[in-house]
Amino acid sequence: MMMDFVLLGFSDTPNLQWILFGVFLFIYLTVLMCNSIIILITKIDPVLHTPMYFFLGNFSFLEVCYVTVTIPRMLMDLWTQKGHILFLACATQMCFVLMLGSTECLLLTVMAYDRYVAICNPLHYSLVMNHRVCSQLVAASWISTIPPVIGQTWQIFSLPFCASHTINHFFCDIPPILKLACGDTFVNEIAVCVAAVVIVMVPFLLIVVSYGKIICNISKLSSARGRSKAFSTCSSHLTVVVLFYGTAFFSYLQPKPNQSEGMGKLISLFYTVFIPTLNPIIYTLRNKDIMMALRKLLAKLLA
Repeated sequence: MMMDFVLLGFSDTPNLQWILFGVFLFIYLTVLMCNSIIILITKIDPVLHTPMYFFLGNFSFLEVCYVTVTIPRMLMDLWTQKGHILFLACATQMCFVLMLGSTECLLLTVMAYDRYVAICNPLHYSLVMNHRVCSQLVAASWISTIPPVIGQTWQIFSLPFCASHTINHFFCDIPPILKLACGDTFVNEIAVCVAAVVIVMVPFLLIVVSYGKIICNISKLSSARGRSKAFSTCSSHLTVVVLFYGTAFFSYLQPKPNQSEGMGKLISLFYTVFIPTLNPIIYTLRNKDIMMALRKLLAKLLA
């Protein structure tokens, strides 16, 4: 028999419910607006019709999907003061969070590879990173995550659950769901760790290798201006990588006993809410081409 769950969310701070609702609503609208602008300008501005901005547009679309899986549900729970969620809805939410998070790992790796080719092999860049290859890399980032994530979700929700059906979290994440399972969950925890190593650590190591080669190549440039320009094209992506992988590491690769429920909730807030809010700001403020495209768009709208 399928049981339903109750998401506690932020019920331990009843006096802050409406403040939190306002804050998360503002964040959600900001993420939607900023990423939609990036998607729009990378489509309409010919200057941004390059592989780097093609990947950035896809990354922005991914961020919109990512926050939409968690924040609207969180807003509804804050508004109704109830956290009731159906078994199937809980499994679906977890599946999408894992799938989109895994896709983000792969897409960040693809973006690092793009920068590697642009800086370390510039003469063959247009040949290597043609539109067909870029489309295939993006499609692979999305599609390859689906089978393992569905398998992982099915494995977790096939477990027998105890009498308690209260999840001390604001969305259906793996650690709080496993805490509700009856019996030994050791095999499931090992499976989660293996999946995290493959999906999180392998792409991270590929990014480290790419940037290792990029830094070596940049250091050989004789022109200080050339080095500065090369670093500036990578700095935004590198900042996003550090933020995303830092929180993912603490959330999924940290031993279970070392992580309190409160700390787990706080870390999850960072990678599901705050980092997607910062990402478009990081990419926009540190990129002259995007700022120029924004000015042109505003000039057209105000003309």
